[in-house]
Amino acid sequence: MAKYVGAHVSASGGVENAPINAQKLGAKAFALFTKNQRQWVAKPLSMQSIDEFKINLKEAGISPEHVLPHDSYLINLGHPEEEKLEKSRAAFIDELERCEQLGLKLLNFHPGSHLQKIAKRDPNYEELLEKAEYECLDVIAESMNLAIEATKGSDVVLVIENTAGQGSNLGYKFEHLGYIIDKIEDKSRVGVCLDTCHTFTGGYDLRTREAYDKTMDDFEKIVGFEYLKGMHINDSKVKFASRVDRHQSIGKGEIGLDAFKFIMNDKRMDNIPLVLETIDESIWKEEIELLYSLNPASRPS
Repeated sequence: MAKYVGAHVSASGGVENAPINAQKLGAKAFALFTKNQRQWVAKPLSMQSIDEFKINLKEAGISPEHVLPHDSYLINLGHPEEEKLEKSRAAFIDELERCEQLGLKLLNFHPGSHLQKIAKRDPNYEELLEKAEYECLDVIAESMNLAIEATKGSDVVLVIENTAGQGSNLGYKFEHLGYIIDKIEDKSRVGVCLDTCHTFTGGYDLRTREAYDKTMDDFEKIVGFEYLKGMHINDSKVKFASRVDRHQSIGKGEIGLDAFKFIMNDKRMDNIPLVLETIDESIWKEEIELLYSLNPASRPS
């Protein structure tokens, strides 16, 4: 099996331009926003855009299974306020419907944030934090179940992205991902995207063979590789376990090149989208080539 490497490309001017932009990079996979990621409401996709997207995708030689759309940054499926939670849920369902219209199979999203400010000096800090986190994880799982029910008949998979754990963002522990999945009624509609920067800064090391193997063994035990539907391939500007989300170009950050060599030679990452979100898009083409150079046999024929 092969590795399908690409980048998060622009859909400026219409979603139909994203496959063209990916093809220019020599990408075998890509991510995109199907609408403006910083606005709640967007015009429905036109039939012309949908048709042209599918034509351009085919001409780029990229399978729908290797496209990893990302939902709006505004959505918080664990929001503690009812009105904002309902707004997030409606927007998320709209995102799923857009993926379905485009013939895509995945929708990547950040799980959510509890938004509670808990003082570290509080003697019960750890207990209060864990309570806030798991109450929020329950809301996220409920949001996902509602979205799956609202899109019954669709085969679009809800792909939870692990986070760095910055602020009150959840999903930085593999246990969070496993907990959510356990509460999803239709397991065929749920998956996970591992972001290498988030994994590293969230406290799972990748830098040495031993560390990489331990992290991936933990992922298998707690979540399971059957749920891995994609990866975001990023180095990190910040130190290990810093709980800060700052991407860096491949091999130029705190993770280093070895981790990406391990990934490119790991059969468990075959046939899923491996998507760059590194900071310098002017070198994405070179970074795609760099990744394939780490295992030339992994390039799709």
